[in-house]
Amino acid sequence: MLVAGDHFIRPRAVSGALREALGDHIAVTELVGPWPIEPFGTVAEVSEASGDEDELISNLSGVEIAITQMAPFTARVLAGAPDLRLLVVTRGGPVNVNLEEAAARGIAVSSTPGRNAPAAAELAVALTLAVLRRLKDVHATMAAGEWRSDLYAYDRCGGELDGTEVGIVGFGAIGRRVAAVFDALGARVLVADPFADSVPEGMTLVGPAELLDRSQVVSLHARLTPETHGMIGGAELARMPEGAVLVNTARGALVDTDALTSALKSGHLGGAGLDVYDPEPLPADHPLRALPNVLLVPHLAGATRQTADRAIRMAVEEVARWTAGEPLAYGVTGPRRRSR
Repeated sequence: MLVAGDHFIRPRAVSGALREALGDHIAVTELVGPWPIEPFGTVAEVSEASGDEDELISNLSGVEIAITQMAPFTARVLAGAPDLRLLVVTRGGPVNVNLEEAAARGIAVSSTPGRNAPAAAELAVALTLAVLRRLKDVHATMAAGEWRSDLYAYDRCGGELDGTEVGIVGFGAIGRRVAAVFDALGARVLVADPFADSVPEGMTLVGPAELLDRSQVVSLHARLTPETHGMIGGAELARMPEGAVLVNTARGALVDTDALTSALKSGHLGGAGLDVYDPEPLPADHPLRALPNVLLVPHLAGATRQTADRAIRMAVEEVARWTAGEPLAYGVTGPRRRSR
């Protein structure tokens, strides 16, 4: 086996979990990639990857099972791994794998969907509350030695979720968690998702246009696909009520960044909480960085120790299923079980 980990999914932790689950007889090679010390990016034909193709190939000789977080499993790498039969990616989706090439070579590919759902949902809620209550600016006044009681004035204080219509775009593992928290805090939750047939009692399933027209807060949780790329542009932002808040912890390319910047500058949007950007990393001189009504986080929604631990556990369980000849729980492509 090969564990191509990094400084988040630590190879030693994965190897220990594998031996605990399968026994000490397994042979595991550990490879530490540069992420997140170095940002991920495009490697050959795969995206959101980190690491060197040649180094990966040199460690794949004789390897039947590989676990990775960010390593670039390109067509060239897969061609250099003739013995590989199972590849588990410790992410929600295996974007750093050439799935077509893997399928052609009979390599089963699996992922760990939902491993960061609690962390991402909690950050989305935190960003929403922080922007609504303008915590960034309030903290800055305290750090400067001030005591701004004038911020209690009606035209300067923030808003709250209780009784507010909030829109959830995308009702998967993360969107459902965020919606449940908003609902518990008294918000009137609207949901837009073409794949959702129903929502829990107390929430309302609506179309995207109605959600934008009504929501004082819009939180994005959709996957990035050709259909959703740029789904929130100038026209969509203009539909949102004056002073509304946009929160994006999904993918930056869901939003037209220039249109968002303009809406924030004009005051049409009251604020935004952002964890993801288009492009990434966000350029140092990008105008979003200078706007007072924006709270920015450098793509850290899933950055919790529990996320890493959960991803490792899910990956090891998937390997255990494969070695036992059982169906994979999270198979994406290729054989769903090991032939016996």
